[in-house]
Amino acid sequence: MTEPGAQPMSTPGQPPLSQSDERLWAMLAHLAGIVITVIGALVIMLVFGPRSSFVKNQSTEALNFQITTAIAVLVSSFLILIIIGLVLLPIVVIGALVFMIIGGIKAYNGEEYRYPINIRIVK
Repeated sequence: MTEPGAQPMSTPGQPPLSQSDERLWAMLAHLAGIVITVIGALVIMLVFGPRSSFVKNQSTEALNFQITTAIAVLVSSFLILIIIGLVLLPIVVIGALVFMIIGGIKAYNGEEYRYPINIRIVK
């Protein structure tokens, strides 16, 4: 389990993130999915991940969940044609919102969060 501040990573020309910055960026990686889907977690992973193992871990987890959610929304949207999607789509969207908020809160508290339903594509 990686905790904030536990393993600072060095990047040439950039200092490691402080513990409060680690928690902030990890939280934003989870919550960015609410507004800008996959892009937010991807940018945070690429920019701040090399400077902090905690941010790298949490932004990768958030990115994978947002990819999983995008796939589920796409499938649910197609299933609207046979009525099942009318029930499934709101469940997927509300469930994703709840999990992202929980992930953001846990990350801000310095806890590592793993989504219960997640396809881990990005390592």
